[in-house]
Amino acid sequence: MDRYSRFVAWLKVLLPLAALALLSTLFLLSRNTDPVAAIPFADDDLLDRVRDEQITGPFFSGTTTDGDRVSVAAGTMRTGLGAASTGEDLSAQIDMLSGTRIILFSDAGQFDMANARSNLTGNVVVTTSTGFKMTTDTLTADFDAMRVEAPQSVTALSPFGTLNAGQMRMEKRGADENSHLIFTEGVKLVYDPSNREE
Repeated sequence: MDRYSRFVAWLKVLLPLAALALLSTLFLLSRNTDPVAAIPFADDDLLDRVRDEQITGPFFSGTTTDGDRVSVAAGTMRTGLGAASTGEDLSAQIDMLSGTRIILFSDAGQFDMANARSNLTGNVVVTTSTGFKMTTDTLTADFDAMRVEAPQSVTALSPFGTLNAGQMRMEKRGADENSHLIFTEGVKLVYDPSNREE
């Protein structure tokens, strides 16, 4: 057997032994850690979670008495003392029997699931499949009656131009009808015929 073959034979024995020695030192020299203490939680965050029942990423869906489908999602949701729950990063989608789709977004809001009502606040955006995109600060919704109201100023982008109003409400007058948008309190429309052509 030549020198090279003997060298390879020795390496086949020595290298696995060296690997075992390294692994054993990792276990022998490692420090004991408390698994609970190693999880980084802020004290304020823990207190908030203990004080309020909180759900992360909840999703609810259901059907109104007229057959319209409603789904609601949130980043976080906290249950309150009453029937209403408060949430952040809220979104809702309404699919009506007539084919119209309405999508709502807001920074925060309250949901009363028992009475199918909500109150959205902060950067509220309402988008409809008919081409409207409305922004406001506050919005109330009654999902059973399919009535949505913005008691404060509203800015809307529509298929025919830009619209500003002091108040807005969206309501459905019949089970199979589309929802109607009604703008009141100082309505100003800037008509853009190019949008109409598209």
